[in-house]
Amino acid sequence: MALSKKFIYPLISFSVVIIIWQLVAMYSGWSESVFPGPLPVLNSFFELVANGSIFNHSVASLYRVTIGFYLGAIVGIPLGILIGRVKAVSYALNPIIQFLRPISPLAWIPLAMLWFGLGDNPAIFLIFLSSFFPIVVATAIAVSSINPIYFQVASNFNLSRVEMITKIVVPAILPEVVTALRLTIAIAWLVVVAAEMIAVQSGLGYLILDSRNALRMDYVMVAMIVIGIIGLLLDIIMYKLGRLGFIMAAKQHS
Repeated sequence: MALSKKFIYPLISFSVVIIIWQLVAMYSGWSESVFPGPLPVLNSFFELVANGSIFNHSVASLYRVTIGFYLGAIVGIPLGILIGRVKAVSYALNPIIQFLRPISPLAWIPLAMLWFGLGDNPAIFLIFLSSFFPIVVATAIAVSSINPIYFQVASNFNLSRVEMITKIVVPAILPEVVTALRLTIAIAWLVVVAAEMIAVQSGLGYLILDSRNALRMDYVMVAMIVIGIIGLLLDIIMYKLGRLGFIMAAKQHS
């Protein structure tokens, strides 16, 4: 029964949204070229699927998000561990990170285009920035919150620094870091759409901009729907990884 509610309630919600969408399209007074209804958008979706463009743009966006997100995690997690464990590094780097962190990644667009030109690189750089700061801050906070008794016990057993990180730090921070990754992937997905409207000629963001210039609002809505679907799938994947992280951490501490 609980499983059926889990699917029935979202189905009802989306059905209500589609009905409202159709009513607004019918009675708002806007033409179909300005505010297309569900059926024209559905037809345009099949059109973009048939010619393969929606897949090409989706893959381009996912490629940029994947590279930028992984770079942010690869750099941010070790640096966060270092900041959380070594006071000197924290005193030196934390003020700089806290100064740069509030700056929107989109504010870096002019510099990214000057430094990297057009193409994938500026978009990947912006996604890296949007991923790096949340990950490094969350990791540093998680490391600094570890009970010091664990490290005292590790010292009594003469564990090396590598063993201390792999056997104590990583299992302790895993749930928090995975949660941060889940939140960060959503931010990265938002940033790539905005970056693709400026620096590249492919991707779902570019599809929205190009369709707007061609006055194809149906294509714009198709791209928006696909962005929402992919974002939802990414969140589900990160949620599953988060559950796995909690299980692994619980086994490690049991």
